[in-house]
Amino acid sequence: MTAARELAPSQEIQENVIFPPGDLYSDEPPVETDLHLRQIILLLNCLEWLWQDRNDFYAAGNLTIYYSPRQLKSELFRGPDFFVVLGTERKSRKSWAVWEEDGKYPNVIIEILSPKTAETDRGFKKQLYQNTFRTPDYFWFDPHTLEFAGFHLVDGEYQPLEANSQGHLFSQQLDLWLGIQEGKLRWFTTTGELLPTSEEVAQREAQRAEQEAQRADRLAAKLRELNIDPDTI
Repeated sequence: MTAARELAPSQEIQENVIFPPGDLYSDEPPVETDLHLRQIILLLNCLEWLWQDRNDFYAAGNLTIYYSPRQLKSELFRGPDFFVVLGTERKSRKSWAVWEEDGKYPNVIIEILSPKTAETDRGFKKQLYQNTFRTPDYFWFDPHTLEFAGFHLVDGEYQPLEANSQGHLFSQQLDLWLGIQEGKLRWFTTTGELLPTSEEVAQREAQRAEQEAQRADRLAAKLRELNIDPDTI
């Protein structure tokens, strides 16, 4: 994928166009509800925990993607609720400017629906991500109604994904499943295991340590009943 798509003659952009700076700040409004914010953070937290040792991806939420040098005078920019770009440097960014990122567009996009944005997400944005971004995997999720759908790009057109027996949809790009767990959209491994957040991992480790301490205490008490000094074992 290259930025040349946005420089096609149909865009009526001259070949000697001067690109705007690549360090443009994101220009997205605040997320609409607490549910939307928590959902975006949850998706980001779990994926970054899974890929904590990887440096070849970029994931972000509610961040502007600038995809045309004309964006300063038009509406040629969009801010998906959540997106992942593969094969790029993992570093902080003010926004995603395609012309500064080797022409790369997101590999995966997830939109969190609301009454205000649902029509756009199902219509205009779906066509934009299909025809301009060429994003292979596109999903949307409504945290209130739990509407959940996904699409994969096949021969230039989005085809609906079929859910497995658990109702999960597969992202070929990330090699992960997406599914609803306790009203939240969560990641699952190819074997169906729920991807935890870093906080959930810490809680599990704390519970495991507590259980080990309790077992040790019970063993020590049993040895004392037998007049055996636990320190000699």
